[in-house]
Amino acid sequence: MQAIRIIREEHQSLAAVLHGLLYVVRGIRAHQTEPDFSLLGAMVYYIDTFPERFHHPKEDAWLFRLLQLRHPDARDLIDRLQSEHRAGAVKLRQLEQSLLRYQEGGRAEFAVFAAAVESFVAFERNHMRSEETEVIPLAQKYLTPSDWAEIDAAFLDHTDPLLGEAVRDDFVGLFRRIVNLAPPPIGVGPAHA
Repeated sequence: MQAIRIIREEHQSLAAVLHGLLYVVRGIRAHQTEPDFSLLGAMVYYIDTFPERFHHPKEDAWLFRLLQLRHPDARDLIDRLQSEHRAGAVKLRQLEQSLLRYQEGGRAEFAVFAAAVESFVAFERNHMRSEETEVIPLAQKYLTPSDWAEIDAAFLDHTDPLLGEAVRDDFVGLFRRIVNLAPPPIGVGPAHA
């Protein structure tokens, strides 16, 4: 069941970026730091590309599909989580738009951006918690070894279906870039004044 480990690791990486984003926004709100749009942009880009492009589609196509097949009583839960995947994509577009407005419009646009960050982070944290506390235990109980072999293969093969390139290393590099840009204590970048 390597997929469970991968899902949890991906959730941890996303949670770290979400925590960092919230930390940076709260620092800006308290007038302790100036906005670092390179950092904010890298964080939002990470959230947009990895979970939306690779993580959620694999959950939908493999984990959720096979769980619903083996345990039909999980249908309402799976429907809710798939609906959250779609709603999360909409919330992400709102977050991206509010970041662009903040970057172009300055301090007057900060409150809308900060609210979008707070909302998105809370939404994603709740979503990941449901997957880990509700879906994974059901999957462990109801899925067969052959189901897990299929799911593992899907999660181990993070390949871009359009370009045919392995992308996992790209996202590790992006995560490192975020850590290198972010100020202490969330990263190792320069402290912002």
